[in-house]
Amino acid sequence: MAYTEIDDPTAYFQTTLYSGTGSQQSITNGGNSDLQPDWLWIKERDGTSSHQIMDAVRLYYNRIESNNDSAQLDAGQTGATNQNVTSFDSDGFGVKNGGAVNESGKTYVAWQWKAGTALNNSAGANGGSIATTGSISSTSGFGIVKYVGTGSNATIYHGLGKIPRMIITKNIDQSFHWSVYTFHSNTKILRLNGNNAEATETAFQSTDPTTTIQSLGNHNQNNGSGDTHISYMFCDVPGYQKIGSYTGNGNADGTFIYLGFKPAFIIIKKTNAAEDWELFDNKRLGYNVDNNNVVPNTTSAEATSDRLDIVSNGFKFRTAAGSVNASGDSFIYMACASNPFTTSTGVPATAR
Repeated sequence: MAYTEIDDPTAYFQTTLYSGTGSQQSITNGGNSDLQPDWLWIKERDGTSSHQIMDAVRLYYNRIESNNDSAQLDAGQTGATNQNVTSFDSDGFGVKNGGAVNESGKTYVAWQWKAGTALNNSAGANGGSIATTGSISSTSGFGIVKYVGTGSNATIYHGLGKIPRMIITKNIDQSFHWSVYTFHSNTKILRLNGNNAEATETAFQSTDPTTTIQSLGNHNQNNGSGDTHISYMFCDVPGYQKIGSYTGNGNADGTFIYLGFKPAFIIIKKTNAAEDWELFDNKRLGYNVDNNNVVPNTTSAEATSDRLDIVSNGFKFRTAAGSVNASGDSFIYMACASNPFTTSTGVPATAR
């Protein structure tokens, strides 16, 4: 039986739903714990606005978009044209009027992660050949790491004390694709902004990350010479977060994925062939079968095709859809918890 290291996942991750007003407003979370976001991802549910991604390391008013390869939309200051988010608050965030985050009559979903411990590592220290700054949480296995690329083989120190099993990186100075490393292969790369299958690249020196560093190759997506990059790193944490893989069975009585917790957030990608990413949470619908999926690599509105059941110890597919459960195909996923299957004191979670 899986026991958790985190009894209250809402201290580290929350999904928040809100309605746009067209006027500047503050969004307050509703979890058991207050959460001031370090990483904020917003998507308009009923329209085709781009995904908006902000973080505390780049500063909340600078945004990048998961559905394209554009460089950072740099507001440069509060109140500037490119700014959509006005603040990261003690239990939520502020949004400006209109834009892709607060149009009157529209509905939105915001996924928020907390890191919280400052990272500041000089070049040559702790095995990192180039300097890194950021915000990390060894407890929740999540980190935001910023660095300037060299264009040649290098290492960066992340300080998580755990091995990252998924790393999502964007060159924020240039229009290069998002780079996604997973434990599935250190010679292949996925694109967050595309539906592509895994492709062989030189991005990671054919080397997996360790508990302290990540190796970088000479690829512009994650190590462009003189360019600033931002990485979002995820590690396995028993009872709270898991990055894994599975093989689809092509059946509406689909594959069951054991996590050891009831998931609050799930992102999935087929690796051996082209299919969109799909993203689920436990808030937008709130009951099974969950059919409210969002596609991070497109601007599409929220879809309503039956996909999966969220249960107390994982998730189970209720579709043969090629994007999540095609027979014999390979998939990766990252999930984090709403409730542990069993708390640190042995109390079982409730079913959905």
